[in-house]
Amino acid sequence: MSATIEIKNLIKDFGTIKALDGISFNTRKGDIIALLGPNGAGKSTLMNIITGYLSATAGSVVVLGKDIKQDPIFVRENIGFLSEGAPLYPDLTVRTFLTYMAELRGFKGIEKKREVDNAADVANVKNILNQKIETLSKGYSRRVGFAQSVIGNPPILLLDEPTDGLDPNQKEHMRNLISKMGKDKTIIISTHLLEEAETICNRIILINEGQIMTDGTLEEVLKKTKSKTLADTFKKLTNSKEKK
Repeated sequence: MSATIEIKNLIKDFGTIKALDGISFNTRKGDIIALLGPNGAGKSTLMNIITGYLSATAGSVVVLGKDIKQDPIFVRENIGFLSEGAPLYPDLTVRTFLTYMAELRGFKGIEKKREVDNAADVANVKNILNQKIETLSKGYSRRVGFAQSVIGNPPILLLDEPTDGLDPNQKEHMRNLISKMGKDKTIIISTHLLEEAETICNRIILINEGQIMTDGTLEEVLKKTKSKTLADTFKKLTNSKEKK
């Protein structure tokens, strides 16, 4: 099976700060990857570079065989992105916002309406379609952000803290949905919730200070780090890095 994302020696500098320091890994269809790491590890920076919102200082990102520098439009067409904070348009209704996002994806007429209805159904926001975004709770805003990411059924999803602000029932719905969708997609989830990584992800990439500390299934990661739990692994790898 060919790689869906190929990342080679990715480096990102912000002045004297090295946010990413030689990141390399590949993904394939069916991967549900938990991107773990402490605050400032480089998780959001990595996602923003993969989607083309930030440019790398060095290294390459290839998505479905296309280099993001050479064909950025193709890459963005094939990625659904839920960014940190899910920036929305507060003065729009949910329906108007999703319709606008569908138009940006190139949908028109009946297809546009179908995409909006399907995304609203998937994200469980059909009951608030006519409500202004500025009136929504944090949980509902997050779900609207998720809805726009699945418009067009992209083969790759990048979800930055997808369950942030959701109540327990909403979290369970989102996790079940990701598990189901992950069978036919590549999904990368940035999360601070270790139980989320353990329950819905089949691969874990832990980064710290811009470097990959470990990469593999939960069982492989625990074996590599000689840990009994993912929490132990997290402590070992982040603390050992900080002490160097």
